[in-house]
Order: sequence, then structure tokens, then C-alpha cells
Amino acid sequence: MAAKERASTEVVHSRMRADVLAGVYSPGEKLKFADLCERYAASVAVVRESLTRLVEQGLAVSEPRIGFRVTPLSLEDLLDLTATRCDIEGLALGHAVDRGDVEWESRLVAAHHVLERTPLLADDDPPRVSDQWEAAHAAFHAALIEGCGSQRLLCMTESLRDASELYRRWSRPFDKDRDVAAEHRGLLEAALARDADLAVTRLRDHFGRTAEILQEHLIDRTDEDDTHAQDRPGARA
Repeated sequence: MAAKERASTEVVHSRMRADVLAGVYSPGEKLKFADLCERYAASVAVVRESLTRLVEQGLAVSEPRIGFRVTPLSLEDLLDLTATRCDIEGLALGHAVDRGDVEWESRLVAAHHVLERTPLLADDDPPRVSDQWEAAHAAFHAALIEGCGSQRLLCMTESLRDASELYRRWSRPFDKDRDVAAEHRGLLEAALARDADLAVTRLRDHFGRTAEILQEHLIDRTDEDDTHAQDRPGARA
């Protein structure tokens, strides 16, 4: 009987990345090789390569003698990541507004049209952000800056965007009163008006709002973890 075909690295990495971003694995959770090999029907080598790619994208961490874990959410990292992304992506957006041609405008308008017409939530219980909306959202933000004229800038922004995804998805349950669609429209309008300063300001506000929402939750969770630690037997007074 022929041996069962193993999944490729591309397939396993794509599925694993989607599961991490969907919350199948919690931030900080250990990613065990035996469980992953079984879940994705893959060899240890393929799973290791997929995990290494997740580390490069900021979605996992590798620790000596411990192995791989989903990247933990921390207030310090959130603030650093947000500030860096504002600087780098803001620079790219400013260049795109100044340098982008009519074709760039057309692609941006089309990407925003798809985003506005795509339902935010999937028909799940409990509700979750749909994969289609996530893809349209990523495409819109990529279209915003693709007219910058610098491939290196685009590569850096892509890496930062990957790292931000984990935070952004985990902020979703706490931002029910936020009008994200209006924020995206504001970005589009500023870009098409060729107002680089306004576009960058709105981008910073957009990223900052996500950080602000999640920051409150992270502080509460840190306080809760500290309380539990003090209640454990043997904890120092």
C-alpha cells in the first residue's frame, strides 16, 4: 500500500499561520511538534520549517531548550511595534502620496471598494472576523503604500504588518464601538487628495487606536496574572 502523502511546507505554513491568527493557539502557547505533525499531516522537517517562517514573521518565538511558542502579547512589545510601524509605514505612505500615479490611485480605490463591500464577520458562533475581510483589509493597506517606489520599504512594512496581525486580531473583541470603516475611508480620502501630512496623521491614529484598545486589556491581564502569582503557594510577600 502506498504511503500517505505528506503536506508540503507551503501548505502547512499557510494553515498554521491562519490558525495562529484565528486564535486556535493562544499567545504564549507552546507549539508541540507531535501535535502539529498530527494536525497538519506533516513531517517534523516540514513543521520545523513552517515554525521558522512564523518566527521570521513575528508570529512565533523560538527559545533554547523550550522550543517554539506563539508570540506572547506584551505591552512593551505592542508599544514598540506600533511606534515602529507608524514610522516605517508612515514614511512609505508619505512617499506613495507624493509619487503614486493614476494607476496607483485606481488600485487603491478598487482595494477600498472590495474592503467596504466585504462583510466584517463570518457566520460563526461566536462571531469572528471573516477570512475574506481580513484578506481585503490586508490588500487595502498594501495598496495604500505600494506607490512609494521603494521595494525595501515595502518589505519592511510587510514584516511589521505580519507581526501586528496577532495584536490586531486579539484586539477585535474589545473594539465594538470603533468605526473602522470610517477610518479606512479617511485614509483613502487623504491619499486621493494628495495630502501626505493628513494621510500619515490618519494612519498613525488608525494604528494608535488599535494599540490603545489592546493596551487597556493587556494592563488588566498583567494585573490579573500578578494577583494569581501572589496567591500561589510559596509566593514571596
